[in-house]
Amino acid sequence: MPRARVIRDMKARATVASSEVVRQAFRYLTHNTTLPAKVRAQAQLQLNAFPRDARPTAIHNRCLETGRGRGVLRAFRLCRFQFRLKALEGELPGVKKSTW
Repeated sequence: MPRARVIRDMKARATVASSEVVRQAFRYLTHNTTLPAKVRAQAQLQLNAFPRDARPTAIHNRCLETGRGRGVLRAFRLCRFQFRLKALEGELPGVKKSTW
């Protein structure tokens, strides 16, 4: 069963994905210096009206298993401890304990 933080992270990622194209369009309008100042200000107001979760910087990598926010490996979206457990059990394809 996913924890509350994991559910919140999944919701934030969905919000960012759904509004990314519109956000990029408004950002282009605000940074375009050839447009009149009034149009740029309107675009900035529209950009500020987006929900807080619509910003890509609001996304924080969390472990899908435990919800832990630190020590998360991006490629697997698992914290270091869960990564180690799954690797030792052979549940992660292409990952094995190294020996030298």
